Amino acid sequence: MARLHTLIGFGEAGRTFARAAGWSAGAQVFDIKTDDDATRTAMLAAYADAAVTGCPTLRDALAGAGVALSLVTADQALCAASNAAQHIAPGTVYFDMNSVAPGTKVEAAGLIEAAGGRYIDVAVMAPVNPACMSVPLLVSGPHAADGAAILSRLGFDKVRVVAGGVGRASSIKMIRSVMVKGLEALTAECVLAADAAGVTDEVLGSLGDEWRAKADYNLDRMMVHGVRRAAEMDEVVITLEALGIEPLMTRGTVRRQREIGNLGVSVPPDELNGKLERLKQA
Repeated sequence: MARLHTLIGFGEAGRTFARAAGWSAGAQVFDIKTDDDATRTAMLAAYADAAVTGCPTLRDALAGAGVALSLVTADQALCAASNAAQHIAPGTVYFDMNSVAPGTKVEAAGLIEAAGGRYIDVAVMAPVNPACMSVPLLVSGPHAADGAAILSRLGFDKVRVVAGGVGRASSIKMIRSVMVKGLEALTAECVLAADAAGVTDEVLGSLGDEWRAKADYNLDRMMVHGVRRAAEMDEVVITLEALGIEPLMTRGTVRRQREIGNLGVSVPPDELNGKLERLKQA
């Protein structure tokens, strides 16, 4: 693209996309972790590793940019939109790629549109690793068709427009997460109980040959990303309540994801038994 684009947030998704698509020459980045002495050095190193242009403020990152991709944690998505609205240039296309409730997206869209920006609701429908630029994206809202074309030019190759307004794509993502993140939490509860009873092999074997690998993968995701997943599931609770559905199971998912994520395990043991031993040490 002729104009610069901005990445708001530079966690796993931002880093993965920047490196996989080779955005270094055109990407300006701001992450609030550079405002914290404890995390600044590591974030600056991440900028350098991806060869992107790190900016000291969000205002600097948005300067001259025609496209902004918001890739922050769910609990920061609305704040990011509010801050961006104060500096965004008229006509800038704002892709909200965060995992939040449809109502949160609608509120964020109001802020961006009032500032003259063009807001796109984007749902990221799978882990960004190992998919990278082939991760499935759903887009919705009045500017969805234009947004899909821009995302394709940026290198994303699985972009689909969903008919409907802002929040439609996120509804699909949020409701799907009831099952996906819920199964992770159920898996953790199952194998922790099986381990405590000394019947792990028997339980997993009764479920099917693939379940040991599934349990290992699910625990891996929760240990590394549980805090972020819990924040997303807080938004799923909001989504369900807005639909008149009591989120009985989802509240349990929030608690289990956060509990395991809060252990702070950045590199989990390779095997299921090792992960279970690590969890028992907590």
